[in-house]
Amino acid sequence: MGEGVNCDLLAVDVGNTVTKFGVFAEGELVGTWEVATADRLTADEAWAQAARALDMLDTPDPASAILSCVVPSLGDVWRSALGKLCGVRPYVVGPGLKTGIRMRYDDPSEVGSDRVADAVAAREAYGSPVVVVDLGTTTNIEVVDESGAFAGGIIAPGVALGARSLTAAAARLPMIELRAPERVIGRSTRAAMQSGVVLGEAARIDGLLDAVMGELGCEAPVVLTGDGALQVSALIAHDATVDEALTLRGLWHIWRANRRT
Repeated sequence: MGEGVNCDLLAVDVGNTVTKFGVFAEGELVGTWEVATADRLTADEAWAQAARALDMLDTPDPASAILSCVVPSLGDVWRSALGKLCGVRPYVVGPGLKTGIRMRYDDPSEVGSDRVADAVAAREAYGSPVVVVDLGTTTNIEVVDESGAFAGGIIAPGVALGARSLTAAAARLPMIELRAPERVIGRSTRAAMQSGVVLGEAARIDGLLDAVMGELGCEAPVVLTGDGALQVSALIAHDATVDEALTLRGLWHIWRANRRT
């Protein structure tokens, strides 16, 4: 491994589409790396991905690791790989791990670990209340209320999933590039689809945010994270802060609340 910086913590966020690595030193995020999430992976392959990330970031093996994994079949794989990498058992976000945030969910065990990390990081960075929009395979909206508790949220198909579903269900509709068209009224099939998928996603987010603020009874800061967050921020009517490392920083906060002394 490299010797560019010390590594107190390796945070690993395994999503349905992308796996992200974040290296922390003295509480600061000093580097990130991401790869496509594989459908199947052995512990040795997962170890190699993590080792490659550390090598690319010029970082030595970490003293500790924390894992968020929303792909059930890969949870044990990554737990084993990170244990081998660090020489100690990694922290895994889930039942039994302190998060520092009160849950108003009917069944807290149903809440994905990435959603919990988003809520924790957003509250720490932006205060309460706060609303997070996390763009990925799904579009997740997470709500932290005025008391600082996780109030719940919204889960909808992500923009890429919506585009693939549209093409799969309608034989004559092509795959499209996920970018905003020049005008709402499309003058070609591709432009019409881009309007429906991309601009439609922005309109859906705006509408849901209006409804969320109405239920909260107040306006709250909006934080965008995930795939294409910067592009989406330019399309929605709500003012929003783009924070691409939000989930990884949430994992650091959870690790800090649980680390062994």
